[in-house]
Amino acid sequence: MRVRIGYSAWIVGVVQFFVIHGIAESAWARPYSWARNNISDLGNAHCALQSDPEPRYICSPEHGLMNVSFVVLGVLLVVGAALTGGVLWRRSRAAVVARLLVASAGMGFVLAGLAPADVNENQHVLGALFIMAAGNIGLVVAGFGLGEQVPAPLRSGTSLLGVTAITAFGLFLSHHYLGLGMGGMERVAAFPLLFWALAVSVRGLTRWAGHMREAVPAERLSRAG
Repeated sequence: MRVRIGYSAWIVGVVQFFVIHGIAESAWARPYSWARNNISDLGNAHCALQSDPEPRYICSPEHGLMNVSFVVLGVLLVVGAALTGGVLWRRSRAAVVARLLVASAGMGFVLAGLAPADVNENQHVLGALFIMAAGNIGLVVAGFGLGEQVPAPLRSGTSLLGVTAITAFGLFLSHHYLGLGMGGMERVAAFPLLFWALAVSVRGLTRWAGHMREAVPAERLSRAG
């Protein structure tokens, strides 16, 4: 039950984030761009022309809703990291480190939601570092900490995804966007952790449902015997 709650927390957190993301961006009078705008622009509390790191006008009517979504996502990432032990993870130091780093990314989303970039930039930047540095390092380590029941391609793919996201974070910080735009490169750095959490959670719940379906006929046969 604990593990199922953990998986469900990750699924709900990620899904609500992308749903609210869509609602918040659709409320912009000037079209919001995944390439030209930061994710954080959706949570900015004031309408203003922003010059750094790229010039753009920000006015997000649903900034309050977006910031609540950041906090909810962060809390549920922490809950999932705490409750998925034993089934998803090995009993190893790598697993402990990976779960702590994923939880740190969750705390980063909470910090970002509580401190919009145009209200408390330092706290917001700290939150972003937790998300895109600690969280992505956590992905790399998670490849070595996932349990044997997780297929080897998924374990190695997890680490590769983390390396890709860390590289994207470095490119984002150095303003090398490779044609994706500022917002596009930021998403390559920030979203892999969310897609990974969603994928392993859906897989985990699907496997559990399959085991339950197999267990019911076996129990009926046992009773009949």
